[in-house]
Amino acid sequence: MARGCQRVHYLLTLTPLSTGMTGSLSEIQAKVEEWLQWDRDKQTALTIKRLAHEEKYDELSKLLLDRLSFGTAGLRGKMGAGYAAMNDLVIIQTAQGLLNYLEQHEGDLLKENGIVIGYDGRHNSKRWAELTASIFLHRDYIVRLFSAVVPTPFVPFTVAKYECAIGVMVTASHNPKEDNGYKVYGSNGAQIVSPVDHEIQENILNNLKPLETSWDTSVLSTSPLLSDPLEATLNDYLHTIEETILPKHKEINETAQVLFTYTAMHGVGYRYVAKVFDLIKVRMVPVEEQKDPHSDFPTVKFPNPEEGKSSLDLSFSTADANGSRVIIANDPDADRMGVAEKNEGSGEWRVFTGNELGALLGWWCLYCFKLKYPDEPLENTYMLSSTVSSMILRSMSYKEGFNYIDTLTGFKWMGNRTYDLLKEGKKVIFAFEEAIGFCCGTAVLDKDGVSAAFQLATLTSYLYNDKKTLGDKLGEIYDEYGYHVSRNSYFICYEADKITSIFKRLRDYKGTERYPTGILEEKYEISTVRDLTMGFDNSQADEKAVLPVSESNQMITFNFSNGLVCTLRTSGTEPKIKYYTEMCATPGESNQEAILDTLMEMVEGIIAEFLEPEKNELIAKHD
Repeated sequence: MARGCQRVHYLLTLTPLSTGMTGSLSEIQAKVEEWLQWDRDKQTALTIKRLAHEEKYDELSKLLLDRLSFGTAGLRGKMGAGYAAMNDLVIIQTAQGLLNYLEQHEGDLLKENGIVIGYDGRHNSKRWAELTASIFLHRDYIVRLFSAVVPTPFVPFTVAKYECAIGVMVTASHNPKEDNGYKVYGSNGAQIVSPVDHEIQENILNNLKPLETSWDTSVLSTSPLLSDPLEATLNDYLHTIEETILPKHKEINETAQVLFTYTAMHGVGYRYVAKVFDLIKVRMVPVEEQKDPHSDFPTVKFPNPEEGKSSLDLSFSTADANGSRVIIANDPDADRMGVAEKNEGSGEWRVFTGNELGALLGWWCLYCFKLKYPDEPLENTYMLSSTVSSMILRSMSYKEGFNYIDTLTGFKWMGNRTYDLLKEGKKVIFAFEEAIGFCCGTAVLDKDGVSAAFQLATLTSYLYNDKKTLGDKLGEIYDEYGYHVSRNSYFICYEADKITSIFKRLRDYKGTERYPTGILEEKYEISTVRDLTMGFDNSQADEKAVLPVSESNQMITFNFSNGLVCTLRTSGTEPKIKYYTEMCATPGESNQEAILDTLMEMVEGIIAEFLEPEKNELIAKHD
């Protein structure tokens, strides 16, 4: 036994049990020795040794007795030592388990077409992509490993292009710099859904001991099974956009001469968006300080356009300096897109919400579809959005005649639903979620910030050529289909038990063993409640929810008698309680100010009475 392990054994057998620990000293001792035996990363091994030497058993317990669980979003968490963090050993265990799962369930496809692997610009992303590639290569499977950082949507696009068994993207999207993740796409090109995640997790747990070859990345320079799909994928992606854009819209892009400001948020997007904009004849000035990938995101506190104006300071200054009126922002892995437009009269910038962009892009995709396929019946055409997003597409469907489907939160549901619809011979032209995620078309069965930037830029040029703004068009959409106004935000809560108690209280409101019946002393009454954690929905005759139920996530929707819809849910990847509210007016209701005032009053009441932020010490979103 190594000297370090002997010291650990001595400390653990002589020090009394800490009350904050979740396991016994012997359990921690076994895990410390196991970690030091398996881990070959000097930094993370040294961290575990140091914690043992300093007798920090509470921390060792959290790092070694807990484990990051593989879910439908794959893995995501802080980088560091231990099974509860993202590191070399956890990635190796995950890749071994994933490979074992694929051999059981996608064996023939894996042998024939292998795996595609991409990565973003975060710390360790390339390393973990290469470890994954090495594990598959050592088992003699075809591996397509991108040679440079790529947008997340390039991985599902490549899965579909080569009919791969699986796609892996190493990214934590817009999370803080301390985090990283491991995202998986199935052979259909969509994110995995249950029970696949549980089956992969089971295989991970059955393959924890790293094989000797799993640490050997020298195979990357010798294996004939390894290839780089970057050039072919990029060319095909650009070709798809070339086929999508109508020739007259490309001409308008060139003649309108709209100058866009673009920020990649220190992520991967600039190289690819620049090529797309060159192709479609759109002018763009980048935010130089944020143009290139940087693992530390030095100029933004949160590298997420969804945060609004607080994340766009440099974009505003760049746009102002260059006379640009429209800003397009991708998050670091370029699967999301934010947009801001300057009011020429006031000089103020308007940052559009995800729901507003969903309305604009939904209208635009439908308009382009009808131009391109004038004889195509709309009863065979579909649009989708998640259940916490605006119902604007539903309102449009009532008038236009296409089909609308809502799904659970997340593009994993919309992507898989789209795949099923395509197999049935249906056409899907647009899908979105309020968290600035957009899927224009079906070349990628996930949100795609690059293709969304192409569509948004082309829409803007079309409008500006007609002396209209994005804000003008949004107003026209609301006039035609009804005013839809949302107020969505979140609170941060780092205590999981406190989050659970907040939702438990709503299911036994004021000791009644029932859900709330209204807010503000019943001024606004609740008509129906849907609880997708418990499978309850009293709008159904049998009071059973129609949408899939997940006991691992909290999600309750309250429908009020006056038309407001409010959903409270937890995040699957962040310590947040999110709230989504929307008032949907009918076409012709013109008093938008009164509708907004009612919404704001109700949101304040919901927050105060249902979430009790002061009592529960919730941290409000930073604006």
